[in-house]
Amino acid sequence: MGMVDVKVPDIGDFKEVEIIELLVKPGDTVKLDQSLITVESDKASMEIPSSHAGVVKELKVKIGDKVAKGSLVLTLEEGDSAAPVATEPAPPAVSAPVPAPSAPTPVSAAATAPAPALSISAEGTRAKHIPTAALEPLPASGPKPHASPSVRKFARELGVDLTQVGGSGPNGRILHTDVQNYVKTALAGGSAAGAKDTGAGLGLLPWPSLDFSKFGETELLPLSRIKKLSGPNLHRNWVMIPHVTQFDEADVTELEEFRVTSNEALAKAGKGQSPAKLTMLAFVIKACVAALKKYPAFNASLDATGENLILKRYYHIGFAADTPNGLMVPVVKDADQKGVAQIAQELAALSAQARDGKLKPADMQGASFTISSLGGIGGTAFTPIINAPEVAILGLSRSSMKPVWDGKQFVPRLMLPTSLSYDHRVIDGAMAARFSVYLVEVLADLRKTLL
Repeated sequence: MGMVDVKVPDIGDFKEVEIIELLVKPGDTVKLDQSLITVESDKASMEIPSSHAGVVKELKVKIGDKVAKGSLVLTLEEGDSAAPVATEPAPPAVSAPVPAPSAPTPVSAAATAPAPALSISAEGTRAKHIPTAALEPLPASGPKPHASPSVRKFARELGVDLTQVGGSGPNGRILHTDVQNYVKTALAGGSAAGAKDTGAGLGLLPWPSLDFSKFGETELLPLSRIKKLSGPNLHRNWVMIPHVTQFDEADVTELEEFRVTSNEALAKAGKGQSPAKLTMLAFVIKACVAALKKYPAFNASLDATGENLILKRYYHIGFAADTPNGLMVPVVKDADQKGVAQIAQELAALSAQARDGKLKPADMQGASFTISSLGGIGGTAFTPIINAPEVAILGLSRSSMKPVWDGKQFVPRLMLPTSLSYDHRVIDGAMAARFSVYLVEVLADLRKTLL
C-alpha cells in the first residue's frame, strides 16, 4: 500500500484547459482509467482518467482551475483494500454513450424513464417539448450531469445549474432543449411562486435590493399596465429565442421623393379634405410583403414541438405604436391585398386608437411579421426583440443624408438604417443577409416587386 500522485496525461495540443466538473471526492474508490475530472476547452470537453486504482485521499484541484499536461489532480492510496467493487459502474463518458449498469443505481425518474427520440444538432437548432418528469432535478447522490461544451456554455449564459436539469439524451445526456424547457418551466412556475422576481428558479443571484433614499431624493413610480404585461413576454422572448441581428442601409432617395410628390397630389385631389398622408412605414410594409413572399421562412412560426415550421400564406404586419403608456403592436391585416394609400390610412387609424386606448384585442392579434420604427425619434441602429411566436422583426431608424460612391464620385443619398432580428433556430445568417439585401433593393426601387 502506498501513496500515488495522479497527474493530467497528454491531452494533445491544449496548453491549458478549465476544470468544469469533479467526478470523484476524497474517500471514493476508483479503478484504473476511471474518469476523475472533466475539462473543457473552447471547442471540446474531455474526461481525465485515473492512471492507478485506489482510494482518493486528497483532491488537488477545484472547479474553475486551469490544468495542463503534468498538473497534479489528486493523491491516491493504492492497495488490495482499494480494489473497486465489480458491479459498480463507472460514470458514463461525455464523449460517447455507454451501456446501462448491470446493477441498479439510485437515479431519478428523469434518468431512467424512456425519453422521446430526438434529432438535434450540436447547435440545438430545434426546441422540443420535453415531459415535465424529465425536468425534475437529479438527486445529489445521482450521476454527475453530462452535456456537451455548447450546452454547458448555453447553461452558463442563462445562469442554469445543470445539476438541476434532467437529461433526455442517451444515458441522461443534457441537451439544449432540456435547458430551454427547464428555463421555460422555471419562468412559468416562478411567476406564481415569486421565482420570477428573485431569479431563484434559474439559479441566479437575488436581485439587488438597495435603499436608494440614503443616496439622495427618490420617487416611486409604478410601471404602467402595458409595461407590466409586456415585460414578462419580452423577458421570455429574449431568453428563449436565440437572437441575431442583421444591420443594413436602404437608399430611399427616390422613394422619399415619390412619397412627397404623392402626398402633394393627394392633397390637391382631396379638395380641402385631409386624407391620410403616405408615410415611409406604409412603403416599408409593402416592401416587406415582397421580401416575405420571396423568403417564406420569415413569415412562419415553429410548432409546439419545435420540429416543424408553420409557413403562413397570409401577410399580417404588426407595427409598434408609441403611446403615452408604452408601446403597443396593432396589426395591418392582409397587407398584400392593399395598396400603399389604404395601408397608410389603416396605420393612421390604428395608431390613433392605440394612443386613445381604444384598440380591440383583434386589432393586435394574428401578426406574421412585425416592424418597429423609431425613425421619428432618432438613432442609427438597435436590436429589436422578436415578438414570439414570430421568427423575425424589422427595426427602422432615422434616415439621413450620406455621401455614397456611385463609381465616379460621392453623391448625397438618403439612407434608411434597418435592423433585422431573427430566430437563429429557423433562419441562418446567409438567409438573413439575402432577405435584408433584397429588402433594401426593393426600397431603393419598388418596381422590383413587379418582377
